[in-house]
Amino acid sequence: MVPAFLRQVPLFRKFDEAQLEALAGAVVERRFAKGELIILAEAEGDALFVIEQGQVKVGLIHEDGREVILSFLGPGEVFGELSLLDGKPRSATVTANVPTQLLMLRRGDFLRLLAEMPQIAAALLEELAARLRRTDQQLEGLALFNVASRLAKTLLRLALERGVEVPEGYALETPPTHQQLANMTGSTRETVSRVLKQLESQGYIARREGQILILRDKE
Repeated sequence: MVPAFLRQVPLFRKFDEAQLEALAGAVVERRFAKGELIILAEAEGDALFVIEQGQVKVGLIHEDGREVILSFLGPGEVFGELSLLDGKPRSATVTANVPTQLLMLRRGDFLRLLAEMPQIAAALLEELAARLRRTDQQLEGLALFNVASRLAKTLLRLALERGVEVPEGYALETPPTHQQLANMTGSTRETVSRVLKQLESQGYIARREGQILILRDKE
């Protein structure tokens, strides 16, 4: 099962069968309960993780306890790659947002595979570039837009990245909580609740059965 799953991971899409088998032999499965800490910012890091099942939350914790959520990652996505490349402490804290199963690849095995399979370097650079671009957009939004605009852009991004297409638009089947949305947009839970009601009354979103629907423009 592991080689078949790894074949679907964008980072390893150029691997042949023998290379996938070698990679599968180097990874170790790890399971984490909802809310369990996976990576702590500033801690030493020696492993890359591939999400096999579930979802993780990537964020930063300020000294005063405030949290800034950078992203949510799901099946097929990777994290922890920076520490593998530079050997420096982790740059963010990662926790399991739901029960989550990961594949862990140690730094030594990663460097050995990198020497044997140089195409992984190009794929890793693509992944890092895409993640940096998303972070730049998030920082730009925090600086330039009001809360309503930041929340709308965040919902649209989540819909395009994680949403399921439905006749009305895109459905976020497990949307972030109001507090998590506040932490993603530099706002408060009360403000997010108010803006969500506003977006709903204006016909941009709909909420039902624990989902958030981002509605298509009827025109």
